[in-house]
Amino acid sequence: MEAAAITTWTFVDACPIPNDVMELMVPGEQPVAAFKTFRDSAIFTTKRMIVRDAQGFTGKKVELYSLPYSATNMWSSENAGTFDTDAELELWTRAGHIKIRVGKKVDVRRLDMLIAHSVLGAQH
Repeated sequence: MEAAAITTWTFVDACPIPNDVMELMVPGEQPVAAFKTFRDSAIFTTKRMIVRDAQGFTGKKVELYSLPYSATNMWSSENAGTFDTDAELELWTRAGHIKIRVGKKVDVRRLDMLIAHSVLGAQH
């Protein structure tokens, strides 16, 4: 039985870390990598994954999702096959099941290592 994802995002391509992300950081937290989504960006930090989702016609309203690595129970990654266009990353967290579609310009194994380093490093 497969649990339905509570939310799904698509990471289109790697991008520079947005300049305004530092205002979201807590002491000791640093941005590590960023990825373009359809409407905004996702940022991996040393403590969590932040997904910014621009809303509305102008995109001025922004919803922020913050997933601390400590809330991640399990994850899986699947590279794109011969006929698949996108790879997938799935996270099972205390908040629920999250699915991330990974565009062909993004290295899914790099994402897997970012999560592994952050989740496993956070548990010591």
